[in-house]
Amino acid sequence: MGNAKNTYRFQLEKEPASHVKPGGTTREASAKQFPISQGIAGVSMRLAPGGMRELHWHANAGEWGFVVTGSVRNTCLHPDGSSYIDTFGPGDVWYFPRGFGHSIQCVGPGESHFILIFDNGYFSEDHTFSITDWLSHTPVPIAAQSLGVSPDVIARMPKGEAYFAGPGPIPNDLSPYSTPRHDPTLLTTHRYPLMSQQPRRTPGGGTQRTVGVEEFPISTTMAGSVLEIEPGGMRELHWHPNADEWQYYLEGTAEMAVFLAEGEVVMNEYEKGDVGYAPMGTGHYIKNTGKDLLKVLVGFNNGHYQANDLSAWISTNPFDVLSTNLNIPFEDARKLPKHEHFFVPGR
Repeated sequence: MGNAKNTYRFQLEKEPASHVKPGGTTREASAKQFPISQGIAGVSMRLAPGGMRELHWHANAGEWGFVVTGSVRNTCLHPDGSSYIDTFGPGDVWYFPRGFGHSIQCVGPGESHFILIFDNGYFSEDHTFSITDWLSHTPVPIAAQSLGVSPDVIARMPKGEAYFAGPGPIPNDLSPYSTPRHDPTLLTTHRYPLMSQQPRRTPGGGTQRTVGVEEFPISTTMAGSVLEIEPGGMRELHWHPNADEWQYYLEGTAEMAVFLAEGEVVMNEYEKGDVGYAPMGTGHYIKNTGKDLLKVLVGFNNGHYQANDLSAWISTNPFDVLSTNLNIPFEDARKLPKHEHFFVPGR
């Protein structure tokens, strides 16, 4: 079904890059490119070693990041004047509230790839507030006075927005130019090691790792999960009462269908690099249709993760209610789930 407006699938990694520079590339999936994605936008970004997504901030969205491959160093400024520097590896998550100045730089040795998820479907990476864009469009005397340097220094800066800077030197924490660092800890203000978390496992053949504001206090507007589903297995029929769901397929192939009520269900097939979307309150499932493990990154535009699973709902109702509602014999009602499944094994 391609990228048509009536689909809940967007082939993000098959889209042309919107920014291509020596420092990096980016592909975007906002409501402009993926109209159904009204509540969440996403970006797939790659940085070359030493390449930098320059110092910038977002006025209309919080940023939730997940590192797929490689390592990056992020800097962040809080409005209270405090600042943070962290290094992120595969499986790590970051969060920057809207308006917080930050940068992202690949620390090598190879390329870094990360997924950015924003709590605003109409967010665009093109409309960020970048330091080079700002300074290059500020009169030189004003910029020089504000920074306390001579006009010659300003004149040597970029004449427009850099967006991707560098590549520059590979960051070296031992260098005398490096900001002094405290001993690194597993969890910091802006870093959460999601893939180091002990996963939720069920007999259905899958794992779930989830991080929300309870585990990661800075992430007040967004939560996220990584689902791993065995071949033939399925994340059961469920819905989220408090958030939209934005999916990035990391590995494998899948089927996902969205139930919109009034007899309407939209089903799509997904592969690595695709994006899926389930609006708040809509029923959906994710089934592994391949022979290998399915791995899906899921983002939510609410800091509190909530889900209502069909098996959990059914298991809380008396057999006579189920028999009458579903028009099945009482003995069939007794065969329905008596507890939550979450993952369901293949048949």
